[in-house]
Amino acid sequence: MLGNHLLGLYEKALPPEMDWEQRLQTAKDLGYDYVEISIDEKDERISRLDWTEKEKEKLHAAIHKTGVPIPSMCLSCHRRFPYGSTDPIIREKAHELMDKAILFCREFGIRVIQLAGYDVYYEQSTPESLQLFLEGLQSAARMAEKYQVMLAMEIMDTELMSSITRYKRYKDEIPSPWFTVYPDLGNLTAWGNDVKHELELGIHEIVGVHLKDTLAVTPTFEGKFKCVTFGEGCVDFAKELNILENLGYSGPYMMEMWYQEGMDYKEYITNAKKYIEEQYRKGVTENNEILSGVR
Repeated sequence: MLGNHLLGLYEKALPPEMDWEQRLQTAKDLGYDYVEISIDEKDERISRLDWTEKEKEKLHAAIHKTGVPIPSMCLSCHRRFPYGSTDPIIREKAHELMDKAILFCREFGIRVIQLAGYDVYYEQSTPESLQLFLEGLQSAARMAEKYQVMLAMEIMDTELMSSITRYKRYKDEIPSPWFTVYPDLGNLTAWGNDVKHELELGIHEIVGVHLKDTLAVTPTFEGKFKCVTFGEGCVDFAKELNILENLGYSGPYMMEMWYQEGMDYKEYITNAKKYIEEQYRKGVTENNEILSGVR
């Protein structure tokens, strides 16, 4: 827990060779409430969407045994198979993966699919690719409505979806209650946004928040959006957590970290949690105590 908020751990913070019982139990042992599953570009993770009943049962059993849920999914496989591709076979694959992901979520009680905000990633973006991306999201929202699975657009490491303001342009075109936003405080900050304004703009549509440090984008530096040690980047966590608290946010926080070969992952994950707890205490608890004293 982080205050009264559930605190999740990203699957990729743990060694990839772990089985699901080990992942969930490790997260629990390190003080986390849930794990966010990843369906990324790799064939191994994409293949999860085609698990047999026997393979599915292993994850069901791990969740039951550990008591640790998987309420959210990071669906980044659309970076490899984007809706906006010039290749119709890739576009068809994008729709197929989205449908399978929604059914996977229904199977395991996963409530939120975090979407990657890329029209294309390995191709050149064009007006046509942007239109195809919008149409893909509209189709996904209809499928999500059918099965009552929430879609949530992540604020990304590229300009297309670099702010909640930019997400709102898509929300205007997709007014479904099943299409929402999942801001990443690191990405919001790195792009130089007015974070308070952005969070105020999206507060009634935020279904989860990523906690991650980043290095800011500048005219001479493209920024760094992954593997920045907490406390060494540009994010003022105390301030931003305070903003969310004052806006009445009561949803979960998810620690986004990446395991690197040879690292002491338990120490890294534990230190990150301690750092965020301290920032929460500074930004939320101490501030509220000061305000109570003033009153």
